Amino acid sequence: MTEWKIEDDILISFKDGNKFYPSAQEVFSLVKEGNPPLSQIRFSSLGCNLTASLQSSENSLVLSIEAEKRGKKKILPIVNGKLVDHVILCNTWYHVNKNLDDLEGCLAKAAVYEQGTISRSQYVKIKQYEFTHQVQLFDDFVEFDSNSQKNGLDINPSEIPLRATLFEYQHVGFNWICNTLEGLSGCVLGDEMGLGKTMQIIATMLFFQQKNKGPFLIVAPISLLANWKRECNKFAPTLNVYVHHGSNRISNYKCLEPYDVVVTSYSTVINDLPMLNMARWYLAVLDEAQNIKNPDSIRKKTCCRINSEKCIAVTGTPFENHITDIWSILDFVYPGVLGDVESFRECISDDVEGGKKLEPILSAMMVRRRVKEVADELPPRIDIEQPLQMSEKEAKTYSMLLSEAKCESESGNPGFGILQKLRMFCTHPHLIDDESGNPFDDSVKFQRFCELVEEIIEKGEKAIVFTSYKKMFDVFTGYLKKNVGVKNWSINGETEISLRQKIVDDFNRYDGSAILFLNPRAAGTGLNITGANHVIHYNLEWNPSLEDQASARAYRRGQEKTVFVYRLYYQNTVEQIIQDRINRKRLIAENAVVGTEGFDNDYQDVIDALNLVPNF
Repeated sequence: MTEWKIEDDILISFKDGNKFYPSAQEVFSLVKEGNPPLSQIRFSSLGCNLTASLQSSENSLVLSIEAEKRGKKKILPIVNGKLVDHVILCNTWYHVNKNLDDLEGCLAKAAVYEQGTISRSQYVKIKQYEFTHQVQLFDDFVEFDSNSQKNGLDINPSEIPLRATLFEYQHVGFNWICNTLEGLSGCVLGDEMGLGKTMQIIATMLFFQQKNKGPFLIVAPISLLANWKRECNKFAPTLNVYVHHGSNRISNYKCLEPYDVVVTSYSTVINDLPMLNMARWYLAVLDEAQNIKNPDSIRKKTCCRINSEKCIAVTGTPFENHITDIWSILDFVYPGVLGDVESFRECISDDVEGGKKLEPILSAMMVRRRVKEVADELPPRIDIEQPLQMSEKEAKTYSMLLSEAKCESESGNPGFGILQKLRMFCTHPHLIDDESGNPFDDSVKFQRFCELVEEIIEKGEKAIVFTSYKKMFDVFTGYLKKNVGVKNWSINGETEISLRQKIVDDFNRYDGSAILFLNPRAAGTGLNITGANHVIHYNLEWNPSLEDQASARAYRRGQEKTVFVYRLYYQNTVEQIIQDRINRKRLIAENAVVGTEGFDNDYQDVIDALNLVPNF
């Protein structure tokens, strides 16, 4: 015999001591037959409304599904993956006036078995279901605050062997990444340029290393390989780092086993994926992840096949040209979260409205801070060294020039002329070979310059770029005119003195992104160029005071923004010697290194320069 009861405003039945939650159809059938389960309540043939919502409450995400009638509400229980589809309100039984198949399918997909607090992973799966099925099941009131540190476990950076102090926003980002990866397969670190994304990733690797998780694969543009190794060695010496690049790279995956971190390039991943996938990476990181923005490219498809448990996409420009840029990046960190690319293109317009549709999923999976949002934490000036590794082609040509220099040196010639030639080659190969090819293809340093310019333009900001060589001005302006279209001016030794201030005034007043190319001797002193807050030293100067005076064109009274100063140089070349010597001389507070042209009674640095051979 079946016994009927009301528990928490839900009609339930008991048979042989077991509790059952009947469907609304089963209850309604009894009522139609004239056998209502209970006589003390009324049974309405009219249904009640259903509301489903997602909300953020302090540090939690809350899912709520309620039946509603005439202002009265009741949370519906979830039993064995099924929503109870009826309720008693004001002593009247009502069925839920809605098909629950999609809602129950969504709850099953997200593994939600009860109402209340849900995880970020469950939230993402709910949004994924809605997106891929093109339905809106929940009213979404969630607001993610990536600047809040109260996001799961609060990890103290002092607990990891990081030889640096994180800014507060970096601490927040580090916490966010670690907590996100506990529940999701991947995430996006989308901070603007200059905010120390590399440092946050290094801290993350140290955290997981302490949990005996690894190894880690870093995929980056060729221009950043050396910087990753340098930063890891400097701030995380417990990480054993190997740069997997060049013709002499490892070909047996077992030889990678001693390393905690393997840093490689996008092109090398394409060539070596079968070997790399013989290892099981705990974490794969794509630096400058906009490199996979084309969903149909071999690069994107290859990166998505990397054999890793967790993924992070690092990019200061997650959206560059088209809405599919975001699809590609999210598909790497969480495969299938936005469905297949064909359906995505059909459903999401390439405009603001399309971006709004993506916002709920993107906010759950990406932390992005802008410089203006964390400006109070930043110092007024941030110096960013950018050590670079030559391409194989560049390194071979440089080695030939070195051989010539050594011959001259052994014959009694001190070799300053060839040092100048080496410096020019490091600036750009086209300065000595008169080639007319694409300057982007022939220089890793120029590639890094273009990456920086791309981010500066994306932010709508300005940069001043210093180079000593007139021909480099032509390379810069010719390439930008043909490929970028950004407004630019130049001041060098050939610019009439009477025109220089007008050029600066025009640059400062210009509304929008712009670049001003300067020779440090012609425009390194006296000019006030506070319209720019990015300074790029494209080739290093022997004299540190010359460089400091040049940087002071933007970093001076009247500057209202944080100034980012970039110093680009090739490792294991004459530029490395200049870099080391400048740092050494600055430490002892001397003004000049070896004079503005490198002449000095001490030839040790010349000898060192002639013995440094770039890796390839």
